[in-house]
Amino acid sequence: MHSDAKTVTEYLAELPEERMKALRKVRETILEYLPKGYEEVMDWGMITYQVPLSVYPDTYNKKPLLYAALASQKNYMAVYLSGIYIDEKKAKKFEEEYKATGKRFDCGKSCVRFRKLEDLPLPLIGKTIASLEMEAFVNIIKKAGSTRKSK
Repeated sequence: MHSDAKTVTEYLAELPEERMKALRKVRETILEYLPKGYEEVMDWGMITYQVPLSVYPDTYNKKPLLYAALASQKNYMAVYLSGIYIDEKKAKKFEEEYKATGKRFDCGKSCVRFRKLEDLPLPLIGKTIASLEMEAFVNIIKKAGSTRKSK
């Protein structure tokens, strides 16, 4: 579900109470573990955590690099984790650790879907958010971009 909210507060306020409470808790976890430099904004109709354009303006779509995001979709809520999407080993490790929690693993390529807060292993989400400093994330993107350009 796309939102036209301009602020995180507006976005959360337009949600049903149960989803608002769940996303607030996930947001608290993300903010607690988010490495220095990433900014929290509303973009793409969801709460995003991104690399400011002032740090890395050379993106393919001229928009800030999305590191993570949090959204309420029609049938579920989701945490988007670009940091694991760009590294196959990280993605596999994340999946193993997630399944080890005993919680239902419902993931797309970079999103973790959940219907209620109890379905989400918050400590693992925090650990995953903390796992990639902004400079390292930008360097991975730069390297991937130069590889694509050289082909």
